[in-house]
This record gives sequence, structure tokens and C-alpha cells, in this order.
Amino acid sequence: MKKVLHISKYYYPFTGGIEQVARDAVRALQGKFEQKVLCFEHDNSENQNVVDDIEVIRCKCQCKIFSQSISLELACKFKELLKTFKPDYIVFHYPNPFVASILLRNIPKETKLILYWHLDITRQKILGKIFHPQNLALLKRADRIIATSPNYIEGSKYLSRFRSKCKVIPNCIDENRLAKTPKAVELAEKIKQENKGKTICLSVGRLVPYKGYSYLIKSAQKLNENFVFYIIGDGEKRKSLVSQSKNCPTVKFLGKLADDELKAYYLAADIFCFPSITKNEAFGIALAEAMYFGLPSITYTIPGSGVNYVSLNGETGLEVPNRDVEAYANAIKELSADKDKRKQFGEKAFNRVVEHFLYKEFQSDFVNIMEMK
Repeated sequence: MKKVLHISKYYYPFTGGIEQVARDAVRALQGKFEQKVLCFEHDNSENQNVVDDIEVIRCKCQCKIFSQSISLELACKFKELLKTFKPDYIVFHYPNPFVASILLRNIPKETKLILYWHLDITRQKILGKIFHPQNLALLKRADRIIATSPNYIEGSKYLSRFRSKCKVIPNCIDENRLAKTPKAVELAEKIKQENKGKTICLSVGRLVPYKGYSYLIKSAQKLNENFVFYIIGDGEKRKSLVSQSKNCPTVKFLGKLADDELKAYYLAADIFCFPSITKNEAFGIALAEAMYFGLPSITYTIPGSGVNYVSLNGETGLEVPNRDVEAYANAIKELSADKDKRKQFGEKAFNRVVEHFLYKEFQSDFVNIMEMK
């Protein structure tokens, strides 16, 4: 049985988009390859050394430079694994510049490199310039490059130069986690009754700048009390966003919720608001989840992002110019006023997810890449 070493910045139980994809990739290959995972340690992860029957090697981080983790232990462990585990393949989840430099210096010529390119470094301009030569070297060394959407390939100054190596594997949602439960259905009915006569708008995601919640609040402020906005998630911008919305009682922050509660809001909502504004939002798992629940969505146009590949303008939802809060508010009003359009978009949204963004499709595509098909 051939061997695969997966390298991710963090790994389950850490919750993040890239970490979820990394776990999905490992699960997709179970029984077909011998596998190990190498990553940085995070809070409360010390005893999680086996996940899904796969060994996870977690390394302490000495410091961070420009938000990038530095770990001498990881460098040593990687070199050790090359000698003892002797992987035939390395699946490397990018961005992770520090580990990329170690990888390029030490990976044997005969080892196949599968580069999982989640996103370009766009926010840290200095970091982007520093690692530009390294990025090109990494892409040149890769045997296969995985992108999460065709939009991202075309919009990336890196991936567009290596199109022939690129393969699109969209991120996937977990059907089992999203299965309806009696508790979720009961709670959804309660939420609907509490908001009878109102349009329930839902948004789910981390409260960080690129998610665009400040723009969603500005749009909410342009609408009357017949709308309610539930924002699920937490993050560094929570305090400032709550302050921004203090004079807008229709905006309610719910924090992080348990799965049954989250599903209840998906079931109760009329419209899903996904106000991300930059390419840091490379795909949109929460967007795909909402579509799976049959919700029409409203997104901003984000050149080069996969968001506008996940939800299609005029088919599964509405797309408006980036950061145009007036247009976003008008789109909310348009969907609120047209129940038939919401239903039509919602049905197409569900079908799009079933056809393109479920785990079985992801598994098949990923196995084919590993087998170099």
C-alpha cells in the first residue's frame, strides 16, 4: 500500500475551512493508502493524536511572523518522516509559507507533490512579495495542483500560469451533519412563530473583516422592522460589529451554535445573506450548506473568488456589485417580495449542491487525482 503524508496548518478538532478539507481528503483515501498527518499544535489538541484511525503529529509553534506559524519541531519531524515513513505522496495544503520552504528544501525527487491551493495570500502585501519566488517554485515542483473552483484558477496570478497542472475539486458539505432532526424542526417552527410576518435573513460565518458583516449591517439599517437578521458565528470583529448595529434592533448576533440550533435557523430562514467581499473567501462552505437547505442567497461580486461559482446569479440567488450596500438591501427586498422566486432559486440551489458539492463527488475526484488519473 502506498503512503501519503498530509501537511495542513492545523487539523481536527480545530475548526476551519482548510482544516475541514484536509480531514475530508484524509477520509477519502482511507483503506486505499497508508496515511499520516503533520500539522501545528493548537489549544486543547495535545491528546488528539489519532483522528479517524489516522496518526496526527502535532508540533509546537515557537512564534508567529506576519500571522505565519514558525516551528523548529515541525521542521525536524518532517525530515524524520521522510526517512522513517517514506511517503510516496505529499498532500500540502497552501497557504503555509514557512512549511513550504521546508518542503521545497527537503522533498525527495521521487516523491509526488499534490499541492492543495486554497487561496492566494492577498491581505498581507509584504508577505506576498517576500514569498512570490517561493510560490512559483512550489507550483513548478507540484505534480498536481488542486483548486476549489475554476473562478479561482482564472483569478489567481499564480494558478493561471499553471493551468495545465490544475484540477478543480470543489469543497464539499457533510450531509450527515446537516440531516434534519426532530429537535431542529421543532426549534425552526418556534423561530418562525417568533418572527411571524417578518422576512428572516440568515448569515453564518466567522466575524472577521473579509466576511463583510459591516456592509450587511449597513444594508440592514436601510430596511424596516419587517426584516430580521440573524448572524451566527464569532470572531475578532464581534465587539465592533455589535457596536455598529446598536441602533439597528433587527440585527441579532447569536454566537456559535450547536448543530441542531444551526440547522433550525437554516430551516426557518427565508433568505441567506453571504456578504463576503474579498478573495480570502475562496469558496463558501456556509453558502453551500444554506443552498442545501433550499435557501436563495445574496452575494457580492468577488472577482477571482469561488463564491460566485457556488451560487449562480439569477439561478440560485442574486449577486450585486461589491460593497454596494444599497444594491444589497434592494436584493433583499426583491427576494422578500417574491415568494415564487425564492422557491425557484431555493430548488435550484439544492440541486446544484447535490450535483456538485457533496462528499461522494469530492471523494471520487480526490482519489482519481491521487491515482494520477
